[in-house]
Amino acid sequence: MDRNRDEALRWLSQARHDLKVAHLNAEHGAHAWACFLCQQVAEKALKAYLYAQGQGPVIGHSSFVLAHRCAEFDPRYAQALPWGKALDAYYIPTRYPNGLPGGVPYEVYDAEDATRALDAATAVLALVETDPIWTTPP
Repeated sequence: MDRNRDEALRWLSQARHDLKVAHLNAEHGAHAWACFLCQQVAEKALKAYLYAQGQGPVIGHSSFVLAHRCAEFDPRYAQALPWGKALDAYYIPTRYPNGLPGGVPYEVYDAEDATRALDAATAVLALVETDPIWTTPP
């Protein structure tokens, strides 16, 4: 297996793990962290796809921008744009009080936010996981 494919699989593996941890956080009421981890799931899954396409290093944290880059290889990834846009909103304010106009993240984000984030992250991960690139020989 080539180096980029190995790197792609590392990123995909971490995205899968982050989704499991996001679910655990949501189940235990840590909704802000669940939302942040969902953004991480999308970011890492989309980076995995780009690595599998021979890209690298894949720089940046915006799932929306990464989805655009993926769509340059396969137009199906355009469906990830709204999910990426929604998840990017959880990148900073879920972690830092000064990322919010008032309050603190653990008090602001709730179960509805976590559910929306989990749905979006699951959709992005499924899009990447079901891509034929993983069954095509490198």
